[in-house]
Amino acid sequence: MHLGFSASKCDLSLFSKIPLVIYLLAYADDIIIADNSVNLVQQFTVKLILIFSSNNLGSWTTFWDGSFLLTQSKYIRDLLQKTKMAEAQPIASLMVSGCKLSKTRADLLSDPTLYRLVVGALQYSTITKPELSFTVNKVLKLTGQQ
Repeated sequence: MHLGFSASKCDLSLFSKIPLVIYLLAYADDIIIADNSVNLVQQFTVKLILIFSSNNLGSWTTFWDGSFLLTQSKYIRDLLQKTKMAEAQPIASLMVSGCKLSKTRADLLSDPTLYRLVVGALQYSTITKPELSFTVNKVLKLTGQQ
């Protein structure tokens, strides 16, 4: 706000500066800056580094699918790779109807770290995939991670 940005009414992590038309998307400790002018982005990045003692990790084109629509498709593809499910086929329903999940009827995982990582990643992905919310929250209730 100190640098003249206004918060978006639709997304609390999105800020814009008009008339320069520069966008800043902030989530936790990650920031994406977008504008048509490379010089303007570089100037603004230098200001941020001086104010917040941060680092510039370079271009974000690896996260950009060619449009200005914010998606998590790369994030989800990476999650599928990490869980060795990249070849999985989509299904019509995210959860079998009437499925009863239980804390006690299954064997405990010897190392629940990956499971917790996946559940957390799926919870984060509900930002752009709200249709996952019901299923992810069912699993979160089971694990006590809410």
